[in-house]
Amino acid sequence: MSDVVLSVQDVSIVYHADRGDVKASNHISFDLHKGEAIALIGESGSGKTTVSLSFVDMLPKVAEITSGKVLFTNRDGKTSNIFEYSHEQMRDLRWKECAMVFQGSQSSFNPVLRIREQFLDTARAHGWNNKEEVIAKAIELLKFVRLDPERTLESYPHELSGGMKQRTLIALGVLLSPPVVIFDEPTTALDIITQRAIIDVLKEMQKELGFSIIFISHDLALAAELSTRVATMYAGAIVELGPVEDIFYRALHPYTLGLLRSVPRLSQANEELSSIKGNPPDLINPPSGCKFHPRCEFASEKCATKEPPLVEYEDNHQAACWHTEKVIEARKGLWD
Repeated sequence: MSDVVLSVQDVSIVYHADRGDVKASNHISFDLHKGEAIALIGESGSGKTTVSLSFVDMLPKVAEITSGKVLFTNRDGKTSNIFEYSHEQMRDLRWKECAMVFQGSQSSFNPVLRIREQFLDTARAHGWNNKEEVIAKAIELLKFVRLDPERTLESYPHELSGGMKQRTLIALGVLLSPPVVIFDEPTTALDIITQRAIIDVLKEMQKELGFSIIFISHDLALAAELSTRVATMYAGAIVELGPVEDIFYRALHPYTLGLLRSVPRLSQANEELSSIKGNPPDLINPPSGCKFHPRCEFASEKCATKEPPLVEYEDNHQAACWHTEKVIEARKGLWD
């Protein structure tokens, strides 16, 4: 499609460990459209960050991409496979075409440089050497994220609070106007008020600047607030993919349903919280068939022997499950 800026096609990644190969991402496929925000949700270890790191060639040395390709369409309209980029091409891609904002803002900054120098260094690495223009753009972006530009630019990272550092990192991430920005749990360890402020900032910035977002999170409320589509990941694979309202109100996979049931509801204050039984699978020796079947209330013999494909059940709504009809019946009354 002409408006697809990032097309992820059948990407599989393993980590080579002493005990064996960890199958961290398995046959991941999705398209990111211009101006869209897609959320990757799931518990820790489901492969959300792993597949995203592959887009900017930041996987650890023990990782290996075993299949697939990622087609990226740059601002000039040229499409190419990121996995075939040279070292120089990848350096040009990072921050200029595709930026990644990590959850640990403190570790993303050089602790001995003022914020001003870090904006200048980022611009200089991509051939933007006019200091006045860079600082003017930095001031504009820092105002956008509701910070005092003068104070922020003259500060060292440790002189900023967690929320201020995170917003500064967001401003730095869009300094070069990249078409795609990946946010890896940008509100982790922040209080609820700061989380709210950062999500509001992201929505405003996306609307104003027009970049596409990949939002990695285990927080369903934040994913619902920011994204237009949601991909539920489990054991390294996408098990459900669809528009945000379909995922939250018309879930088709039992894992997605389990995640939704675990969210506390203000309308039923005395209700016991539900949890998904069992533990995440061992990705070195994963279960046969559907990877979720040992924890699934609807599992049958077929689930234990044959892995379900990700197929479309409704318009733009896909799920990998043999028993979607049981999920549809079970979800009734969830939001009453």
